[in-house]
Amino acid sequence: MSHQPDTQFLSRAGGISYDNFSFNVSYKDPKSRARLGRMETPHGGFDTPNFIFCGTKASIKGLHPHQVKEAGADFILANTYHLMIQPGADLVEKMGGLHKFMGWEGPILTDSGGFQIYCMGEGVNADEIKHRNNKTNRKQSLTKITEEGASFKSYKDGSNLFLSPESAMEIQRKLGPDFVVQLDECTAMHVSERYTEDSMHMSHRWGDRSLKAFDEKHNGAQAVYGVVQGGIYKNLREQSAAYTASRPFFGTALGGTFGGNFDQFFEIVSWCMPNLAQERPVHLLGIGTFKDIFECVRLGIDTFDCVLPTRVARHGWALMKGAPNERLNLLNAKYKEDQDPLWPELGNPSSSLYSKGYLHHLFKAKEQLAGQIVAQHNVAVMTHLMKEIRKAIKNDTLDALQKEWIPE
Repeated sequence: MSHQPDTQFLSRAGGISYDNFSFNVSYKDPKSRARLGRMETPHGGFDTPNFIFCGTKASIKGLHPHQVKEAGADFILANTYHLMIQPGADLVEKMGGLHKFMGWEGPILTDSGGFQIYCMGEGVNADEIKHRNNKTNRKQSLTKITEEGASFKSYKDGSNLFLSPESAMEIQRKLGPDFVVQLDECTAMHVSERYTEDSMHMSHRWGDRSLKAFDEKHNGAQAVYGVVQGGIYKNLREQSAAYTASRPFFGTALGGTFGGNFDQFFEIVSWCMPNLAQERPVHLLGIGTFKDIFECVRLGIDTFDCVLPTRVARHGWALMKGAPNERLNLLNAKYKEDQDPLWPELGNPSSSLYSKGYLHHLFKAKEQLAGQIVAQHNVAVMTHLMKEIRKAIKNDTLDALQKEWIPE
């Protein structure tokens, strides 16, 4: 297989049509890059900025799809890597695709699987990529990354698996989401600039191959995102952003490592933004604290995804506007006799029907219901946050709103 760009295809592919999709910017903040937009897909539309909730294995952990919708969510994500292993893309396709399979009628995005290949394959976790640098003892399962793709072992049964740009597109086609993502290699912060640069260029070649494979079976049902890599290096991030702008992707996703602290993360994202195709939606992969969202909305990010809302719910943390560290620890003894619900004004059942004292009891008793109630509450908090941010952008009150959500 040739690894040089197919210039004939790329010339022709400049006309890839996304007739069933649109993204329109309706307002731009004069003081920042923040903007308001509207995305339309075959499974409905939504306003931006917005949050995509992670349903990694075709399930938002702890919640029925109708509970996710009841909490105000517009958009969810599922994971190519996990679904190719269990239950397999062929079965999902046979069952009618992800929308029918999981009972979700709104838009769905699947990521390419590259991030999980790195994290689970190399025996690290997301913290090492996303500026938290924690260690883990997960067993390594990645066997090799080459120009052709990634070889790795299934965490389910140890079988040998291979993911290439072409097979990633085929698997995502079978899964049937609205949005698919090119295969890329995700590099960690500790690797050298030379390795990061070589990896980035390979991801660009993988992007061209992903686009070609996508175009061969493109029927209007899906749209594809390109990914910006380049690690912690300004010149590489600018090059990679420019690469995505030069190719006929529908949208752009920012991936890879974002440095060792928040300031470096913020700076890395800022390097990318001026070099992107400005008319396309921009997604920030795997980032989603209140602070992250406020600061990155100002940089021009349109959508975010993160497992945080449902993950912290399972450990007794309820997201809350104005709370220290953005959340309440319901395991704390001070909530044992607290008769107040979490946040009745949200209009969400899980936020208004159950007292903190009851939730404290459920967590102490290790009842699964505890995580389910708080998960729905956390989803509702994130959807409420995004609504307030959209309103604040239009009214020029984003700074004041941030102080309400994150007191100094």
